[in-house]
Amino acid sequence: MRIRIDYTNMLSSAVGEHGIPEEELRAMFPEGRAALEAVRAKRDVIRWRDLPYNQREIVKEIKAVAEDVRQRCESFVVLGIGGSALGPIAVQQALNHPKYNELPREKRGGPKLYVEDNVDPERMAALMDVIDPETTVFNVITKSGSTSETMAQLLTVMRLLIDLYGEERLRERLIATTDCEKGNLVAIAKRYGLTTFFVPEGVGGRFSELCPVGLLPAAVCGIDIEAMLEGAAQMDALCDNDDIEANPALMYALLEVAAMRRGANIGVLMPYADSLKFFADWYAQLWAESLGKKRGGERFGQTPVKSLGVTDQHSQVQLYTDGPFDKTVTFLGVEKYRKVFAIPHAADDYPNVAFLSGHTFNELISAERRATEHAVTVSGHMNKTVILPEVNANTVGQLMMLFELATAYAGELSGIDAYDQPGVEEGKNMTYALLGKRGYEEKLKEMGENAARKLV
Repeated sequence: MRIRIDYTNMLSSAVGEHGIPEEELRAMFPEGRAALEAVRAKRDVIRWRDLPYNQREIVKEIKAVAEDVRQRCESFVVLGIGGSALGPIAVQQALNHPKYNELPREKRGGPKLYVEDNVDPERMAALMDVIDPETTVFNVITKSGSTSETMAQLLTVMRLLIDLYGEERLRERLIATTDCEKGNLVAIAKRYGLTTFFVPEGVGGRFSELCPVGLLPAAVCGIDIEAMLEGAAQMDALCDNDDIEANPALMYALLEVAAMRRGANIGVLMPYADSLKFFADWYAQLWAESLGKKRGGERFGQTPVKSLGVTDQHSQVQLYTDGPFDKTVTFLGVEKYRKVFAIPHAADDYPNVAFLSGHTFNELISAERRATEHAVTVSGHMNKTVILPEVNANTVGQLMMLFELATAYAGELSGIDAYDQPGVEEGKNMTYALLGKRGYEEKLKEMGENAARKLV
């Protein structure tokens, strides 16, 4: 069972003048073949492609550590930001009970999961209100070991644990995931003898969910990480196909780049399943941080927008049908939901309501998706649907690899480096300057020179 893409409604034959003519898409196929070869040639650099194949021993270690955590802890807290947090959140929401943390222990089977991906002081204080340090394990994740937000969280947790239990017990409550050689976190981990997992070389944060960054939190919460990797391997093989029309990631990239060239500089991802809600958050970072770049003398990128069916049919869809032709909409559809929930008979005397009785919520959400696809199509707006047979560990692995490879191909088609993030680095450097980090004095002066504010 595999994911498929229905891109019929991206074409002008379906949506009219604002769609992509099929001959225009086919004319891009030579570019697509060049992108395919370029991504292949970088395989020893973009090593996230190898994650489904080369982690057998690491997975054993992850599962052993995860089982220990599951047995002795009530809470597992991830300290991280960006790719270190969005992937674990997306996978947890996709594959575990929607109210996982609220379930009693016997139904959960493992610890509660908290992913602290911000430094709002109220949020950090609130976490301390709901966890017991004695039954909590913290997993601090930063490849560089210099991410200000994550290291601030780490300092908070270290002080708490050392004050309560002493340095010698720090290793019982703290796990590190970082670079194997460079950075402050690996040095701290070595000093205190922490259990440590490593982010492989060539695996950037937004491409890291299928390495220990994401696999450890998933395993702690009882998710089948081997099935995730198997699904990713299946999609990787499928998306290495020389036949462009049988290569889903390359077709996805060609369609989005063709749309961008026609002025669609906004890309909406709209899952029709609560389980996939946070995949839109994960995808937004992947697409924006990889493709929003300066390219020579111009600026390039497509703004990703998060939406949720059917919730946002009652808000955003008005814009997607009657608004400007500056966007594409990608629906995530699910053929088989994991639960069937019937709509009972309760108001049969009211025909305008009673027609729902005898159907299921499954039928209703599927009908809503098809109806929205139709509304967007007849309004002349480009859209496509990524169809999951069902949401499980295998298809989640497929979906992640599909989007990662689509991003890689889109970068090659657009002539940009999809793996750096210079705009993000500028913000990090200015934060260092504002907080007095040595070596950033000139940055602080730069901000002072531009500090005039106009207030009303």
